Amino acid sequence: MGKKTINVDSLGELFHKIKSGGKRILAPVEKDGVILFGEVASYPEVATGYIQTVFSAKEAVLPRFEEILRFSSEGRDVVIEEESNKPVPTVVFGVRPCDAKSLSVIKAVFERDYPDIFVQSKIDSTTVIGLSCVNSDEYCFCTSVGGAPGDTAGSDLLLTRINDANYLAEIITEKGESIVSSAPELFSEAGNVDKDRHLAQVNRQFDLDELEKRLPALFESPLWAGQSLRCIGCGACSFVCPSCTCFDIQDETDGARGIRLRCWDSCGFAQFTLHTSGHNPRGVQSKRWRQRIMHKFSYQPGELGTAGCVGCGRCSRACPVDMNILQHIKDILEAR
Repeated sequence: MGKKTINVDSLGELFHKIKSGGKRILAPVEKDGVILFGEVASYPEVATGYIQTVFSAKEAVLPRFEEILRFSSEGRDVVIEEESNKPVPTVVFGVRPCDAKSLSVIKAVFERDYPDIFVQSKIDSTTVIGLSCVNSDEYCFCTSVGGAPGDTAGSDLLLTRINDANYLAEIITEKGESIVSSAPELFSEAGNVDKDRHLAQVNRQFDLDELEKRLPALFESPLWAGQSLRCIGCGACSFVCPSCTCFDIQDETDGARGIRLRCWDSCGFAQFTLHTSGHNPRGVQSKRWRQRIMHKFSYQPGELGTAGCVGCGRCSRACPVDMNILQHIKDILEAR
C-alpha cells in the first residue's frame, strides 16, 4: 500500500502510541542469555542484533496451551460454561519474514474443513510488524522454500534497516496502515530505496517442487532409518518450529468442575499415534521422522498448497543430537 521511512529513535514513540491505543506488544527480549518473544512496555526492552529467536511468534495465535472451555457436573448433566478465552489485541514486533510467513501456514491448517474460532480470532486481533533479515547463518534456508530475507508475506508492516538512522517501512495491509496512521508524524516519504542491497544473502539450497515430487516414491526407502538413528524423540524441533500445528486436547478436573485445554504436541513423540488397543502405526522413530518430512514437504503442499516449513532453521539449531534438516533434505534429493 505504500513505503515510508521511520527513524530508529522514533520507535520508542511508536511503541508508546501502540500501548496507549490499548494493545499489548510482543517483541524479542533477552532472558537468561537467550532471545525469546515476550511482552514489553517500551522499545528499550527489545533485544537487537539477533539472527533468530529461540521460539517463534507462533504463540501469539497458537499458544503452547490454552483454555478451550470450562465445564461442571450437575447430577448426570454436564454444563458447559460460556467461552471466556477472548483474544487480546496484540502487536508482534520484530518478526522475521520466515516467521511472518508461517502465520499463513497456521491459518491454512486451521481453516481447513472447519474454521478454528480460537486461532482465527487471535489472527484477526494480531498485527505483525516484521523485521527484514540483514544477517543470516548456515541454518537459514528461507529462499529454498519460497521465502526471502525481505519477504513481505505475513507482515502487516515490514521494517528494513537501510542505514544507521532509518528503517524502510513497507505498508502491506490495512492493519499496517492503521499503525502508521496512529503516528503519522513519525514517518516520512521513502523516495527511491534499493531494499535488496541491505538484506542478508541466503543462497537457494534445493528445489522445493522437486522435493515434493520425489518424496512419495521414497516412502519405503531405508534412508529414513539411517537419518533417524540419532533422533531421541524429544520434540524440540516441533516446539521451536513456527509452522508445526500438532496439538492434544486434555481435560483437567477436580471431579465437579474442569477445564479443557489445547496443548502443543509433536508427531515425533512415541505416544502421538498410540491407539487405545496398544497398536501404534508409527511405532519406531524412523516412521515418525518420515512422517515429519512427508507432512511438511509432501502431504501439506498437496492438501493446502503450502509447505509446512519456512526455512528458519530453528529445528537444526535446537536439536540436541545435531540433526540438520537442510542436510537431510539434500540427502533425500540425492537418494536413489
